Amino acid sequence: MKLSTRVTWMLTMWLGMLAASSVFAGSIVPADFALVQVIAGGELSGAPLAARHAGDGSGRLFIVEQSGAIRIWDGNSVLVTPFINLGSGGLNVTASSNERGLLGLDFHPDFANNGRFYVNYTAANASPLVTGTTVVAEFQVSAGNANVADPNSQRILLTVTQDFANHNGGDVHFGPDGYLYIGMGDGGSGNDPCNRSQTLAPGNLVPPSSCGSGASLNDSLALLGKMLRIDVDNTTPAGSKTLCAANPDGSAEYAIPADNPFLGADPDAACDEVWAYGLRNPFRFSFDRQTGDMLIGDVGQNVWEEVDLEPFDTMGGLNYGWDLCEGNHNAGSTSPSCSFPSVPAILEYQHSNGRCSIEGGYRYRGPVSSLQGLYSFGDFCSGELWLAQELSPGVWTDELTGDTVSNLVAFGEDELGNVYLISQFQGLWRFAGAELPEVFFIDGFENPQP
Repeated sequence: MKLSTRVTWMLTMWLGMLAASSVFAGSIVPADFALVQVIAGGELSGAPLAARHAGDGSGRLFIVEQSGAIRIWDGNSVLVTPFINLGSGGLNVTASSNERGLLGLDFHPDFANNGRFYVNYTAANASPLVTGTTVVAEFQVSAGNANVADPNSQRILLTVTQDFANHNGGDVHFGPDGYLYIGMGDGGSGNDPCNRSQTLAPGNLVPPSSCGSGASLNDSLALLGKMLRIDVDNTTPAGSKTLCAANPDGSAEYAIPADNPFLGADPDAACDEVWAYGLRNPFRFSFDRQTGDMLIGDVGQNVWEEVDLEPFDTMGGLNYGWDLCEGNHNAGSTSPSCSFPSVPAILEYQHSNGRCSIEGGYRYRGPVSSLQGLYSFGDFCSGELWLAQELSPGVWTDELTGDTVSNLVAFGEDELGNVYLISQFQGLWRFAGAELPEVFFIDGFENPQP
């Protein structure tokens, strides 16, 4: 996106948000909206925090547990045998502690044919990796059983050093362009003490010893506080000098899409892997399956929580403002606006009534017509659920549904576009409406009751 176009787009968003309250006065939450519990908390023991479908026509829902297991719900029950277990009793390469553990999962767009899927976890007891290092790895489904992955098939694509134990990001999604997007937090602690979110060039990194970090200085620290975009179908030969998570010889188990915004930049300017920056902790993000837009729930510091939107036709390289901005305000302030020239959030809410941490959801494209186009998000501490509506391009408004689910940690989406709300300890709920009061199952697919 050219600078003039970007500035015009940002100005349009700002003016639209200022006028939104006078444009829309109706209710967003449909009268028939309901949450239907489909999995009880007792069926999941490892703190679920993501749910994905494989896009293979099976209708299965794969549930990520922070402790390391990926469980399969076949539409009737959770299968006893995990799809794979990266934690204790399994590969033992990750362990859940605070914000660490198995954090993300997505399936290759051609999974039905190649059987490849990708995970994001923090390393534990996995020498030579330092505990807490972010690992993005590829695995393969087993040849003899579609419900069990091959534990010996791991291919580590990249690793990123973490300054502290929190703000690991962890979500991974294939975009509509077929590339893998990876959400990276700012490295942790508070107020981004090492300035990772705004540092693009490895040569400009604050040495860990200067900001209280326990990390060792290396180029991968420049990937913190960013959205990464990589090509998992190709590799990079030795000799590259602009990949910040490359092997010592410059090679990598991934390649860089030809239109990444910083590809070919001066090696001292930016990392080729970076798609966007200025993020604090994009713990959960998603793609609108209809428009291709990316919606990011970026966890705030002490005052504001935010949702950022990146339209599908954006050419990358956008700055979402942290650590100078928190939401659309100066970081840590309730002042009207942040003067730093970053992309404004489309939605935000202030810490009050027990609110503390946003969990980004999905824009609904499932079978309930009354929910079409509504974006969902929630708060971990208060358990509140919001639905948001787009009034015009880049201009959104939101409304609380009145539902409260304790330890609301994430959302999921199945193959038909149904959206699920995930509680860390109490299971999964599906969004429903009058058209979908109950479901029955055919070959694993959910279908409206005739």
